[in-house]
Amino acid sequence: MAVFRPFKAVRPKGSMAARVAALPYDVMSSAEAREMVKGDPYSFLHVDRAEVDLDPSVSIYDPAVYKKAGENLQKLLDDGINVREERPVYFIYRQVMGERAQAGIVGCASIDDYEQNIIKKHELTRQDKEEDRVRHVDACNANTGPIFLTFRDDGSVTEFISSRMEALAPLADFTADDGIRHTVWKIEDPGDIAWIREHFETVPAFYIADGHHRCASAYRVGKMRRAAKPDYDGTEEFNFFLSVLFPANELRIMDYNRVVKDLNGLVPEEFLAKVSEKFTVERLADEADRHPAAKHTVSCFLAGQWYSFTAKEGSFDASDPVKQLDVSILQDNLLAPILGIGDPRTDERIRFIGGIRGIEELEKLVKEGAGAAFAMYPTTLDDLMSIADAGLIMPPKSTWFEPKLRSGLFIHELS
Repeated sequence: MAVFRPFKAVRPKGSMAARVAALPYDVMSSAEAREMVKGDPYSFLHVDRAEVDLDPSVSIYDPAVYKKAGENLQKLLDDGINVREERPVYFIYRQVMGERAQAGIVGCASIDDYEQNIIKKHELTRQDKEEDRVRHVDACNANTGPIFLTFRDDGSVTEFISSRMEALAPLADFTADDGIRHTVWKIEDPGDIAWIREHFETVPAFYIADGHHRCASAYRVGKMRRAAKPDYDGTEEFNFFLSVLFPANELRIMDYNRVVKDLNGLVPEEFLAKVSEKFTVERLADEADRHPAAKHTVSCFLAGQWYSFTAKEGSFDASDPVKQLDVSILQDNLLAPILGIGDPRTDERIRFIGGIRGIEELEKLVKEGAGAAFAMYPTTLDDLMSIADAGLIMPPKSTWFEPKLRSGLFIHELS
């Protein structure tokens, strides 16, 4: 079954956690990262986006960037900002966004479980993005950003987490600039450590919620280290990678919306007529909620007006876990045949907008010149796990998880 073990974490001192913690490297551009670190020498972006400390003319893939990342990580230890645990422990990591909270256990998952599909995937990865993180992990000799994993909980892990959050004093507790509260507790009691480790040995599978590229890169670095050490015994730290494991019922997937540049030469009336062949089209009243109310329904903002598109019977295969996804229904029945967007991964006429930015962002983009915007009903955790269980791949940009895990709160050294 699954392996999830404690580790000798490197972490910021409690009082410094708020200064160090940073959003994941892949939710911002290099230029945005440079702005974020101004006046903040301890931000973990100095490690995860180390180009911020080099001249902008230097490529973000230049060897100097990875070298600088390793130096900056070591500097956090040398300057006493970070400390290293004396023995392997777990942590509880809770995030609160508005009225919703999610709490998981921080530890290390196994590259063998990844290889054997005990850690299940639902997305394809890009070679260039993988290669970037391989070089970063190798240069830092550490996993610097946690993989966001989930699992089907029978209630016992949720109960354990709740009891320990109530009984223990937190190591760190702060609210970030975006209003999300982050709290960390250390699990160091030997009985608790044994319970966690033994319990997860009974869990049949973990699922990658977010972080496919980080996970694939950690796996590749582990395999590289094995090749360099033929006498490895499997207990070395490079055989494991940093993860936060959340019970599935703690999580929420937000909508991942679409905006298209144009209507492929159609005027709005022609476009709506073609859409009505596969969808029931309804004009929404001005005061109506713009969010789709149910699966297989999409809201569309077009020429200053909101519409509801409900997929007609026969427009998709309800027995196929991928084809019945709303993002697939939209792609197969509208984006490809009507708008000519055959490959949303590469077509520059489509943009993807995370639901965290709200319906207002979709309206703004259309009013600024985009052809149309589509607000999606969120993919569910059951959808994600069913597809992963079947060994299938979700369409691009199917899930948007919030809140994002902060990088820098926990670091897993590979040796």
